[in-house]
Amino acid sequence: MGPLARARQWLDERIHWAEIIAPLRKKTVPRHKLSPWYFLGGITLFLFMIQVGTGMLLLLYYKPGASEAFESVQYIMTRVQFGWLIRSIHSWSANLMILTAFAHMFSVLFLRAYRKPRELTWISGMLLLFLALGFGFSGYLLPWNTLAFFATKVGTQIAGQVPIIGHPLMVFLRGGEDVTGATLTRFFGFHVAVLPALTALLILVHLALVQYFGMSVPPAVEQRWKEHPEEIRSTKFFPNFFLRELMAWYIALGALGALAAIWPWELGTKADPFASAPAGIRPEWYFMFMFQTLKKIPAKLWFLDGDMVGILVFGAAGALWVLLPFFDPVAKGRGRKFVMGAGVFALAYIIAMTVYGYLPK
Repeated sequence: MGPLARARQWLDERIHWAEIIAPLRKKTVPRHKLSPWYFLGGITLFLFMIQVGTGMLLLLYYKPGASEAFESVQYIMTRVQFGWLIRSIHSWSANLMILTAFAHMFSVLFLRAYRKPRELTWISGMLLLFLALGFGFSGYLLPWNTLAFFATKVGTQIAGQVPIIGHPLMVFLRGGEDVTGATLTRFFGFHVAVLPALTALLILVHLALVQYFGMSVPPAVEQRWKEHPEEIRSTKFFPNFFLRELMAWYIALGALGALAAIWPWELGTKADPFASAPAGIRPEWYFMFMFQTLKKIPAKLWFLDGDMVGILVFGAAGALWVLLPFFDPVAKGRGRKFVMGAGVFALAYIIAMTVYGYLPK
């Protein structure tokens, strides 16, 4: 008996390992021409695990204070062995994680994988996407550089435009009326404690729902299989699909390593709260479409503040997006085409406004 077999036997005698993985051995994944889209969720999870690992390494040296944060990151990048690479991997993986999360969300939308009985799977996935954006927003300030400081100031100011709760929300996020060291400490707490705890819990819920309901089959494929049962194809989740997922992770790791090594993440200059905002302040790319939209809205729309109207529209659109599975059963024919058209429009709008935001002015 080899060492691997002995280890498996040792585990099985103590925690009944064979019984634990039995559901994975029975689980199957549908096989069709759109099956590669199934990998996006796993890639997003893999990038989140990289975020956790590299974040823990950065915590060994990072100091969350207005007088120490920038210097501690600078020390990581210049004095700690491979510190620049760890920080670069952390920053790039954060951006790639949000990118794959968006791609996963749109793939689920266009494949209509949110249909009954997977409504809760869609909702938990959307909440995870919002948490990923929260990670991006809170982590952006932690290096305490000029761009992050003023981008956070603009972002929290926009949040302050929300009717009724706007000002208390802004004070809560900033830890006061202005962006100060208290804001940095608060964002640090969100980034390393609150958001990871919520995300870990939601990931468990999301994975349990995916495990319970299985992978969704696109309606067109489902209809064809009903008419031609002999065409139904599936593959075992473990080890067949799992090994393919590992290869996707390997490709993602290669892309991440190349980006981090070839284009290291820059630190910039230390934030000066008393300096004027530099020209061209803008948020990270995943907030760019909202930022550009708010810039294009007139300051006043009739008797309402333009920013407030924009925030209300985005909030309403986000709420409708989360509740999309509950509209699907009542949307027949043209209604479902309208939902798909809205998805195409949203994707095109996000891409167009993001690209427009980076064009030279």
